[in-house]
Amino acid sequence: MSQLSMHTPIIDITITELEDSIISLDWGWSPFQETSPLLQEAKRQLDAYFDGDLTEFDLPLNAMGTTHQEKVWQAMRNIPYGEVTTYGALAKDISSAPQPVGSACGRNPLPILIPCHRVVGSSGKFGGYSGDGGLYTKRALLVLEGALTIEEGKALEASGVLDT
Repeated sequence: MSQLSMHTPIIDITITELEDSIISLDWGWSPFQETSPLLQEAKRQLDAYFDGDLTEFDLPLNAMGTTHQEKVWQAMRNIPYGEVTTYGALAKDISSAPQPVGSACGRNPLPILIPCHRVVGSSGKFGGYSGDGGLYTKRALLVLEGALTIEEGKALEASGVLDT
């Protein structure tokens, strides 16, 4: 198992590789650094994403979870860059219910790479976000992708939509 930590404009992250696949993206910096060509490529793609030059990742991912979680995570990978969907719409697409979809989003081991930040609540609430910084990180990612303007993000914050 190899790990590589990196700085992003939003937060520090650590990418983990096992057997030639990316298995996790965690928030924060790992004291255990051992890079590999795949981790260097993941870093390159993530840097390009944060620079606004990459809209789709091309990496071997291995998000390990239950059958239902993996179905949700695969469906999230189909949400285009800069767009959002609701927990309910995603649930309908995979013949599930919104609550288990939200639960699977919260257990996503590869946030950003599997874009759970693109899933929001239908009631005008943002839903949740398990990443460090919570809903503020989710908002920052949506602003970065152009799904929200900075002004819309500030309005959401002022209205309490980002409150958990």
